[in-house]
Amino acid sequence: MNNHINIYPYGVNYQADDFNDRGTLFYRLFDILFSSLAIIALSPLLIVVAVVLKLTNDDDIFYRQERVGLGGQLFSVYKFTTMIKNSENMGSGTITVKNDVRVFPFGKFLRKTKINELPQLFNILLGDMSVVGPRPLPMDRYSTYSDEVKRSINTVLPGLSGVGSIFFRNEEEILNRVKADDKVKFYDRIIAPYKGRVEQWYVSNNSPYLYFMVIFMTVYMVLFPNAKIQYNKFFKRFPTPPKELRALS
Repeated sequence: MNNHINIYPYGVNYQADDFNDRGTLFYRLFDILFSSLAIIALSPLLIVVAVVLKLTNDDDIFYRQERVGLGGQLFSVYKFTTMIKNSENMGSGTITVKNDVRVFPFGKFLRKTKINELPQLFNILLGDMSVVGPRPLPMDRYSTYSDEVKRSINTVLPGLSGVGSIFFRNEEEILNRVKADDKVKFYDRIIAPYKGRVEQWYVSNNSPYLYFMVIFMTVYMVLFPNAKIQYNKFFKRFPTPPKELRALS
């Protein structure tokens, strides 16, 4: 982690036009305000989760993994531990499926409620991430994106949540409907290309409306996980999912 808060993430020298055109400064200031208040408000919960993990799990409290961020640079993303140690080297690797045997009991609760993602509030505060943006991926998943998608998402900070995160909130269930031997292949051939299109769509249509709509939808989906969203109703020209994905959603 960085040891100070960056107004300008990664030391990028933004010009005045950048702030006017993309609202970069506005988003960054809101990210700092949001993450600071959230950390303070949620600190009792964070402490309780850390204590439970310490008492029930032999592994570390936090899981740290390198992800690809702004400008294609690697950074360390932090989560509460939900899986056994070295799980990325077992089974389906960095792809998690429903009822994954690598996830321990308390970890299942943390993943279902998304509480495991809350340590990323510190990533946001320090300038590694934004509240909203394309989800940061480990290098092996990032490499499945086309060069065009990579160039697009590399221009913005990755997010704690995003349009792709909302659409693929049930990704584990989708993969559970795919034959065991075909899960990774299905991810690389069907899910990754469409996820890349969705993330690219977000970058191209980024606006304060979209930023706050994603925050609202994220909260809504946490409270009502089985709710259905008509994406085209809220997002203009939203990419149409491939038929293979629609058949399993």
